[in-house]
Amino acid sequence: MPVNWKKAQQKAAKTACWSVTMTKVRIRRVLSRTRWQLITFCGKSGGESVGVVDLLAVRKDHGKPVGRIKRGDALQLILIQVKGGTAAGPTSGDATRLRAVPNYITQVATWKKGKQARLFCLGKESNSKVWSEVTDLDSVFR
Repeated sequence: MPVNWKKAQQKAAKTACWSVTMTKVRIRRVLSRTRWQLITFCGKSGGESVGVVDLLAVRKDHGKPVGRIKRGDALQLILIQVKGGTAAGPTSGDATRLRAVPNYITQVATWKKGKQARLFCLGKESNSKVWSEVTDLDSVFR
């Protein structure tokens, strides 16, 4: 039986959209307390964009000022890669690409239809465990 590539592409696009939506839903349950803003990167036609970062979580850092900046001048950023449907989990290649963006905490979210979105944290050291699942989102979005 021949493969209907157009139908397969439409299904993949729908799954990608739902993956981002369900990741946002899971994060927003914590965000209601922390005031993080989520930014989605879409392609020209509204679908997935190329690149390793699919979402960006941003908030102002109201902590103790460091150096010459004042309280509230700095931003906290979290780069998030979303994997959906039957896509493989985050790979060491993804880790390498995410580590190429210096000084940021990176997360990967996965979602399968009918299940809760799962988030994975990239280890900061190259010799540490590459990916660890985040079960407590409060520890990331505090």
